[in-house]
Amino acid sequence: MNGSAQSMIFQDLIDAEETMLLDDQAMLVDRINKRIQEKRRAELLAEVQEARDAFIRGEVKRGRFEDLMKDLRD
Repeated sequence: MNGSAQSMIFQDLIDAEETMLLDDQAMLVDRINKRIQEKRRAELLAEVQEARDAFIRGEVKRGRFEDLMKDLRD
């Protein structure tokens, strides 16, 4: 979908939201916020899993801040 079509759909959503009752608007905002939280949680879980996999593969190592700074200087 191109940017122009997306803008039209977004504007249609805004127009529809403006006609909703206040309670319905609040429920819509709640639902959108929950979906955003779920997507962020899923992204974070994927990043954590990738970090764990990288650690298992030996691509990262544990250490103190001083160890990191020493490795960067070397």
